[in-house]
Amino acid sequence: MKKLEVGILGATGMVGQRFMSLLEHHPWFEAVWLAASDRSAGKKYADACNWRLREAMPAAARDLMVHECKPGKAPQLIFSSLDSKVAGEVEKEFAQAGHVVVSNSSNHRMEPDVPLLIPEVNPDHLAMVREQRKQRGWKGMIVTNPNCTTVGLVMSLVPLERAFGLEKVLVTSMQAVSGAGYPGVPTLDIMGNVIPYISGEEEKVEREAHKLLGKLTDGHVAKGNFVVSAHCNRVFVEDGHTEAVSISLRSQASLEDLIEAWRKFRALPQERQLPTAPKHPIIVREERDRPQVKFDVNAEHGMAAVVGRVRTCPVLQFKYTTLSHNTIRGAAGAALLNAELMKSEGYLD
Repeated sequence: MKKLEVGILGATGMVGQRFMSLLEHHPWFEAVWLAASDRSAGKKYADACNWRLREAMPAAARDLMVHECKPGKAPQLIFSSLDSKVAGEVEKEFAQAGHVVVSNSSNHRMEPDVPLLIPEVNPDHLAMVREQRKQRGWKGMIVTNPNCTTVGLVMSLVPLERAFGLEKVLVTSMQAVSGAGYPGVPTLDIMGNVIPYISGEEEKVEREAHKLLGKLTDGHVAKGNFVVSAHCNRVFVEDGHTEAVSISLRSQASLEDLIEAWRKFRALPQERQLPTAPKHPIIVREERDRPQVKFDVNAEHGMAAVVGRVRTCPVLQFKYTTLSHNTIRGAAGAALLNAELMKSEGYLD
């Protein structure tokens, strides 16, 4: 089929680069319009972008002109990886002009009429855009994906919530430096160190988990009925957020029950075989020292949550470790899968 033309806001940044890489051979979408800051506008992408991925810059992208972040000649579908300092107003401007904005930025995630999506978790929340368009008088829309730390946590929680109900969640993250963008955390601050503070991160994880696992009723989401507490740390790892999770459930379950729930878990993206969807959204490792970033971060092309070290917890009920790729499943890959869901639901026709 003819590919749908797409644009990228913040195309020169780390997540923007990941979008370009993931879109290079995408069967549905083609990146044809790029935008970034004023200092990059008017330059070719190869000249404006300090490419930092291991994969080579897509040849087709090198000569694309970088534009200002203004609607006009941009295609209908826009992926946004803008910094939160500027994303809010720019994304609204594009939505008002009729564009479909699929955003990785944090600005609009918690607004009551904006879907915060993980397609395996809450695809029904996409229906919120009807209320969004009605209330705001927009021709376009804004749809968001969660914080990179929230994604792996909630993917590991959703099978347990559905099977047994969640009561309490305690999560401690060990987050990669790529989550801070480029150039990110100064070397002398992070080398040989753990930084036990990431501005706004704990609050995002706690709020977003409630929205993602909440119930959609009459166009609005009632937050999930559980307690969540997050401790977020930056560690000296390039890619991959590792999280130590302890939980209490509302009904009885065994360790074997948890593992079975994770292994059997499939959802709408797998049923529809969306291009970016992992065949196995949750992978369980039985080795006592897995998951590890070194071996597991790229599982299912970086789109799976990898779970391991499942055991009983003397304080809550169970505890385990989960790992996900923060710039793929936690950023560009998440937004891309959201757009695939939207197309499969008829929102991009």
